[in-house]
Amino acid sequence: MGMFFQNEQHEEFGTWPLAYIPYGGADFGEIEAVGQAVADGDDAAFYGAWVDIGDRLVADAAAALAAGRISSARELYLRASAYYSSAYHPLYGAPTDPRLVAAFDKQITAFDAGLGLGPHPMTQMRIPYRDTTLPGYLIPAPGFEERRRPTIVFTNGYDATVTDMYFASAVAALRRGYHCLLFDGPGQGELLYKQGIPMRPDWETVVTPVVDAAMLAPIVDADRLVLSGWSLGGHLAPRAASGEHRFAAVVADPGGWSIADSMRAFAGAMGASPESLDNLDQVPDEVFDKMSSIVESNPSMKWRIIERGFWVNGVSDMRSFVEASLAYTLDGIGGQISCPILVTAAENDVLAAGAGRFVDELGDRATLIRFTAAEGAGGHCEMTNRTLLNRRVLDWLDGVLGA
Repeated sequence: MGMFFQNEQHEEFGTWPLAYIPYGGADFGEIEAVGQAVADGDDAAFYGAWVDIGDRLVADAAAALAAGRISSARELYLRASAYYSSAYHPLYGAPTDPRLVAAFDKQITAFDAGLGLGPHPMTQMRIPYRDTTLPGYLIPAPGFEERRRPTIVFTNGYDATVTDMYFASAVAALRRGYHCLLFDGPGQGELLYKQGIPMRPDWETVVTPVVDAAMLAPIVDADRLVLSGWSLGGHLAPRAASGEHRFAAVVADPGGWSIADSMRAFAGAMGASPESLDNLDQVPDEVFDKMSSIVESNPSMKWRIIERGFWVNGVSDMRSFVEASLAYTLDGIGGQISCPILVTAAENDVLAAGAGRFVDELGDRATLIRFTAAEGAGGHCEMTNRTLLNRRVLDWLDGVLGA
């Protein structure tokens, strides 16, 4: 039994918003109340409790807006968006659960309403991408709404959407005087949930049109454009910078040189030789059957790999998932990153295991910052101390950009 939730996965998903408390995305008592409402309930109860509190905050926001209390309405809409986002993580998987889409629609409606209020409204964007568009938000730093400033483009990974990135990183950057551009790409948010477009490893093809759009905005300092990614985005951002060279700096939280290496280690533990993974046709079905059996027996692994990983990558079996994962590597192309890059590594974050590779490969172009459990920041993406992470990242950017 966890701090708030009786179910282990509910505890993992339900405590994620704790990181957003310093940035207006949650309140401790409200998270506690959701946990009490869920009690020993199932995923439907978890979903319902988060949606209920989101609905209540939206109603309060509407009432505040009708009374002319703009600041309160903005705060309530934005916090509601984070709660709706928390509701549907247990529902990940194909085919897409209609409840997930319903909560996501509420999330984005509340997010748009909140960001559209107050003296510093955002610019909502539809960024051309292949035969569709990416949702984007250009948010000016308070006090610099019409001035050219350094701008950070934020990219997500597997789980999060624009709402999460706003609270996890953008609010801190806005307070520091950086304009922020949020977007969701293939395999994320709207493109996955509503358009069914899976993720892709060549993230430079995704980020280049985002940079094109940023360059058109008069408030963006084209010489001081930053790309920052978290979770799997800690691999996607450096990958994008290996092919898109208009960035003045990159942040990878945590730095992920090769997701493929982790997958090779997993497959190797199941009996596949390293050589055979270079030609997956040589790997017998028994190896993938064993992998599937192990994953299925562990609820957390099942959610991460089968329910989430298969869905995000647009695959339906373990062999295809491994094949897709092997494409996520900077081997052979990472040296093309030409700008300074900051990589983070929290001591208990498994995705940070290869962060030191950036220093080995890029030398002085890479800066490695480690975070520890003793600092309260030892977990994935330093979620139990995002204020420490954001402060160190922004201090480094200030120095690199002369901001």
